[in-house]
Amino acid sequence: MRSDYREGGGFEEAAAYSRAVRIGPHVAVSGTAARNGGDTYTQTREALQRALAAAAKLGAGVGDVLRTRLLLATGCDWEGAVRAHREAFEGVNPANTTYYVAGFIPDGVLVEVELDAVVPAPPR
Repeated sequence: MRSDYREGGGFEEAAAYSRAVRIGPHVAVSGTAARNGGDTYTQTREALQRALAAAAKLGAGVGDVLRTRLLLATGCDWEGAVRAHREAFEGVNPANTTYYVAGFIPDGVLVEVELDAVVPAPPR
């Protein structure tokens, strides 16, 4: 069974994608950026909050996250990004890959976050 979550706002519709998709126990959250600008740390915190909220709409909690990706604009403060990641996931410790990329749409975005989660089956 498949379900998806869309935030709306135009870009998801224009590009035909969902913020998050769940198939069975698997939840994937698309690249998610902050809406309010700020430095790398601030943008990462907001992007993680938005990505986790999208996963939650499909039943996944922070403890269900098994993989994250931090995509960073070239030259931004990677230490601020990983500090925000640590604050969100300490104790969960998902697999992570952090990349520098050429840039993002729209301008001013320093960070995008992606995550994957697996929702455990309820006890029988």
